[in-house]
Amino acid sequence: MNVPETFFSVREELALFGLSCLAGAAIGLCYDALRALRLMIRHGIWLTAFEDIGFLAAYAVFLSAFAAAEARGELRFYYVVGNALGFTLYYFTLGSIVIRFFRKIFGALSAVFSFAAAPIRRLYVLLRKKARLKFVGSSKILPKFNKMLKLLLPNHLTLRYNDMENKKRKNVNNVAKKN
Repeated sequence: MNVPETFFSVREELALFGLSCLAGAAIGLCYDALRALRLMIRHGIWLTAFEDIGFLAAYAVFLSAFAAAEARGELRFYYVVGNALGFTLYYFTLGSIVIRFFRKIFGALSAVFSFAAAPIRRLYVLLRKKARLKFVGSSKILPKFNKMLKLLLPNHLTLRYNDMENKKRKNVNNVAKKN
């Protein structure tokens, strides 16, 4: 009877640890893509948190697939340590260079875009000034109109005479009770 090998040798474990370190660097590259997206489009705190949770969920799927494909389905703690080590090394070495590069590119693109959009911005400012001069007077008339309207219309809460439960109403004949 031939029993399959159920354990890893030290050499195989070191190879898996090195492979998990390389995979951690690849995960860092994916995280840099997410950071580049955040540089392009400004994110609020909730969207950033949602993206980070999605990234961690994708990492969990990756870790399961790594264990199934490379390690005969055995999930070991040193895979996670190797991923964290590879990610950290990438993040502080190549990752910082990549993000600086993206910042320079997006800064240049932003400068070109703002230069191209300058005439449109000037036209918008000019139209806004003209419209403001036209409509400021009407915005001052509206509160005066509301105040006059409140004076002309009686308050509907004071007109209700049926709220007096225990008091006898004046000038109203009680039709229900006849003596």
